[in-house]
Amino acid sequence: MNNIEPSEEEKNNWSQDPNNWIWGIFYYNPQDKRMFPPKKIKELGWTINFANSNSVFLCVVLILILMILGERIKR
Repeated sequence: MNNIEPSEEEKNNWSQDPNNWIWGIFYYNPQDKRMFPPKKIKELGWTINFANSNSVFLCVVLILILMILGERIKR
C-alpha cells in the first residue's frame, strides 16, 4: 500500500472533482483518507467523507447522542 501523503494540490483537486460528489452534496472518495475534507467552496467549512467508515461512524454516534439529549430535554 502506498503510504505517501497526497499533496495539497491533489487534495484540492479531489474536492473539486464532480466525480467525488454524489448528487453534488455527498463527498465520497475512497482515495481521500481525511474524515472531514473541505467542501467544494472552502469558506463554507467541511463535509463528511462517506467513503471513510470512521467519519460515518462518528457522524452516527453524534446524531444518536443528540437524539438522546433531545429526548431528555423534552422530559
